[in-house]
Amino acid sequence: MTIHVERSDHLATITIDREHKLNALDYPAVDALLAALDRLDADDAVRVVVLTGAGSRAFSAGADIPSLAASVAGGTERALREIVRRGHALTRRIEEFPKPVIVAVNGLAYGAGCEIVEAAPLALAAEHAAFAKPEITLGFPPPFGGSQRLPRHVGRKRGLEMILTGDPIPAARAAEIGLVNAVVPAADLLGAARDLAGRIARHAPTAVTACLRSVTRGINLPIDEGLAVEAACFAATVPTDGVRDGLRRFLDRSGRA
Repeated sequence: MTIHVERSDHLATITIDREHKLNALDYPAVDALLAALDRLDADDAVRVVVLTGAGSRAFSAGADIPSLAASVAGGTERALREIVRRGHALTRRIEEFPKPVIVAVNGLAYGAGCEIVEAAPLALAAEHAAFAKPEITLGFPPPFGGSQRLPRHVGRKRGLEMILTGDPIPAARAAEIGLVNAVVPAADLLGAARDLAGRIARHAPTAVTACLRSVTRGINLPIDEGLAVEAACFAATVPTDGVRDGLRRFLDRSGRA
């Protein structure tokens, strides 16, 4: 198995386990990730997902190059089907997942590995982690959504510098430009990710999903359209137990039952 899933209370941890290949994503690994996310989506006991890589050298060094080369050799339609559509499906699934996905970057996050970080709503990095967009050295642009998400997250010029040079940046720089939330010592990485997960899981799942959807769906819209998305996400929470319980707790604390 290239993908392992562990559950503890409301947290599920997915580990990409191809350490001998720096956790490079071949097609079976991408498909297994998608299947794991489908299962966790359907599991109401799971409220937050942490995604990491096996070992200490890499979160994921990117797509599996031999697989990619075979697809390219098969022509444009095969390459689009096997690389781009599969890659887009994975990053869109992570980006739109109804439960928070926290990427714990335990080493290299290159190519597709970096694109997963871009797609996830939250990310923490070990101090030795590094991020790069090396697709240009292979002669093509990022195919898993990175040419679109990275500039939106870090700005056009910063994104293009990474995309056009292929040069890696260290974890500290990734945090500075907003690619990750924070940098922590490697020994503390999973603990920090689980702590962040716990701080989220204490809130009503319906509220968490509404917040995710409001931000993800509205972030690239004009403000008026974004406000309409926000209103719809708010309206969806009004009849839920999460709202009733949250308001009751507040009123009880304030003495206004």
